[in-house]
Amino acid sequence: MLDRQIHALTEAGYIRIFADKKSGKNATREELWATLDYLREGDTLVVPSLDRLGRSIQDLIAIVSGLRKRGVGFTSLHEALDTTTPCGRLVFHVFAALAEFIRELIVQGTNEGLDAKLLGVSRNTITTTCLS
Repeated sequence: MLDRQIHALTEAGYIRIFADKKSGKNATREELWATLDYLREGDTLVVPSLDRLGRSIQDLIAIVSGLRKRGVGFTSLHEALDTTTPCGRLVFHVFAALAEFIRELIVQGTNEGLDAKLLGVSRNTITTTCLS
């Protein structure tokens, strides 16, 4: 997975690549903080996909907002997203919300599967909905 991400960045022409093997949900990623420290006004942080920067909408918005205040742009290759434009910032917020929603669905499905296993129930008989 990491090799594919590095390849995507290299193919896009990027030379200085920071790679962190820790989960996006872990806020103590050393390479992320080294990357943020390295960036200067006029630079652009480029990631292979939005979920590589963070796993919660709050973290993503905080990081990208912090970059913007410092005059640093943000681009996600997979989503073709560039926050240096008003449209890009709007799309960023929509994509960030969708990424968090999908992650929560995955966690919910995993938990339901684990619960079903404990109860000896086939997971196929469990149905869920987003509505409450």
